[in-house]
Amino acid sequence: MALHWLEKLVAKVLRDHNRALTFEEVAELTGRDLGSVAKAALWLSSKGLITVEEHEKKIIGLGVEGAVYVDQGLPERQLVTLLERVGGVMALTEAEEKLGAEKFNIAINWAKRRGWISIEKSGGRVVVRLLERPAGDFPEERVLKLLSGGERELDEIPAELREACLSLATRPNVLDMKVKRIHVMKPTQKLLELDSELLEAVEITRLTRELLASGGWRKVKLSRFDVFAPSPPAFAAKRHPLQELIKLVREVFAEMGFEEIRGPLVELAFWNFDALFQPQDHPAREMHDTFYLAEPEMGDLPEHLVDAVKVVHETGGDTGSTGWGYRWREEEARRLLLRTHTTATTIRYLAEHRDPPVKVFSVDRIYRNERVDWKHLAEFHQIEGIVMGENVSFRGLLGLIKEFYAKLGLKNVRFRPSYFPYTEPSAEAVAYLEDKKTWLELIGMGVFRPEVTRPLGVKQRVLAWGGGLERLALALYDLDDIRTFYINDLNWIRSIPGMILKRRTGRV
Repeated sequence: MALHWLEKLVAKVLRDHNRALTFEEVAELTGRDLGSVAKAALWLSSKGLITVEEHEKKIIGLGVEGAVYVDQGLPERQLVTLLERVGGVMALTEAEEKLGAEKFNIAINWAKRRGWISIEKSGGRVVVRLLERPAGDFPEERVLKLLSGGERELDEIPAELREACLSLATRPNVLDMKVKRIHVMKPTQKLLELDSELLEAVEITRLTRELLASGGWRKVKLSRFDVFAPSPPAFAAKRHPLQELIKLVREVFAEMGFEEIRGPLVELAFWNFDALFQPQDHPAREMHDTFYLAEPEMGDLPEHLVDAVKVVHETGGDTGSTGWGYRWREEEARRLLLRTHTTATTIRYLAEHRDPPVKVFSVDRIYRNERVDWKHLAEFHQIEGIVMGENVSFRGLLGLIKEFYAKLGLKNVRFRPSYFPYTEPSAEAVAYLEDKKTWLELIGMGVFRPEVTRPLGVKQRVLAWGGGLERLALALYDLDDIRTFYINDLNWIRSIPGMILKRRTGRV
């Protein structure tokens, strides 16, 4: 019979003592921890060399209230003592005032059960009358005194006090009762008759420097290892799948020569809408699409741009446009909101960097007052980018977008005409997913209109695009519900291989 060195160690102790031993006793005798002893017990039991039994022990100690009662006495004892001082009769309300409402209720309940008191009407009032004074300590008091010296097993408490002990245990916080499970292993006849040589062979689990230097390794037996034995799973730290995609998108933009920019989450309606030539009565600005702040409600406008933006909205200014033909209001532009797109970030950047070349991107959070379902979220990420230069063109924008998504593994990208208030011409990019045999909408794109760039002082053409990151993530992670990324399902997160994204995008 082949035995592990740990089995031999435990089996030898059991056979030498030839009696039942608890796990704790075996651990002390072998110098091993309880986990190792339990493991050896499982192995030996499966081979019929020992039997393992489980016993329960009830450990009883004082609770919070019990510790107080040791010093002050049980409530019923305090009531009896109080009545003795006043001759055996006291108004019920006076007794309640002296003991306190909570302690009084407990005292009345238990004193009446024991037949020590009665509640009577006397002289137009309700009184409590002492009927019998307990002689000496009653059982519950003796239990408290016994436990004041420390915890005891229930079996250690004298038989005549156990009923009182269990009665005290029904009172809240008086006694603390715990159940301790004791595991006992017993040697079987098979172990007692086992050849002694099987338990004496010396085995080691690893080579040490001393064994190698002294040559002692020649005199010992190396323990065999089962490399196929089950082991607990190890979950190494890794990025959340969505963060892994964001990192990849940043790498792609960096390879293409872009610089990342960031902007505030709380934004002025001016930057989120007005600077992008969206009229102040546009449906997207209504509460059902946008989260407006209640406190603070307003912010400060960039004064040097206000007049130029106002003129473009009202008449078109020198852009060749007729504008929207309404009276533009500063109050509406000053409203604070949670940005609905990262284009607010890029337009801020353009206002401060008017001269070419500009080649920047943003991957950040945006907020929309959407009903959450399998393809919509109220908070999600948007990929945004702009290119500004002297010779940029719409055709160049198409090529740039194709290259960007090709680096993310989406080779079959097409474009279709679209409309956006702040770009002209405008288009949408869609990608064909071979495995699902369907088209996926990626981003909106176009060339910023003069009504957007002229008020900022930008004279060159600006290419712009933006779209949701989570929809791209659905395709790359082969998911059908966008909410999967945010429910924190550890089983799903752990199931995603570390390199799957790079393999699917062909970047390994």
